[in-house]
Amino acid sequence: MAKAFLYVARVFLGVVFLAAGVNGYFVIIDLEPFIATSPEAMALFEFKYLLIFEKSLEIICGLLLLLNQFVPLAISILTPIIVNIFLLHLFLDHSLLLLAALLLIMHGYMLFYYRENFMRILEKKPSS
Repeated sequence: MAKAFLYVARVFLGVVFLAAGVNGYFVIIDLEPFIATSPEAMALFEFKYLLIFEKSLEIICGLLLLLNQFVPLAISILTPIIVNIFLLHLFLDHSLLLLAALLLIMHGYMLFYYRENFMRILEKKPSS
């Protein structure tokens, strides 16, 4: 059961971030996005290089999750992005709060599942 939920969480996060990243590039090159974007979120990206950087990370991490490669790296890169998505929808734009909460839950489960991969970075005095 745990493996099945891990698979669902990995594929769900992979699809969401791959689609969001590609959708963001539609916004960057001034095409009509295929998924509606939050005006509040777009207002935060006054400088396009920030949007390009974040959307590139979303595409890369989405692909890594879908290909099941470097999964701990992908979820660690996505951690601040998911926290910001959740906080944005919690405080500014409630329209996608359910999706943001679902992202947070799925991501939290993946962090829990891969917790052994992150334990070494929490050591007070790492071994050399």
